Amino acid sequence: MDRSSAKAERKHLEEFVSSRQGVEGFVEPRTTVTETTLMLVALDGEWTRRRVPSPQWAHEFANGLGVPSYDAAVVGYPQRMRDYNRRQSEQRKADGAS
Repeated sequence: MDRSSAKAERKHLEEFVSSRQGVEGFVEPRTTVTETTLMLVALDGEWTRRRVPSPQWAHEFANGLGVPSYDAAVVGYPQRMRDYNRRQSEQRKADGAS
């Protein structure tokens, strides 16, 4: 990840945290296909995901902003995120049927 994209991704994460309530962080481990990522999930289930340099960086970043962080591979994802995804899908279907 080059420096400018890393800066843009960090800014996006900071803006998500500052503009939403009840945000929690879920650190996703690197796989053979993807880099380490940090998923932020707001109280209403809205979420965003961005690449991060390392799991340690993700935890320190989140905790530095007052956001609790968890290892996604250990704790999984909150139900509110799945509920949000379902609501978004239903809304897209309803918008398409209009």
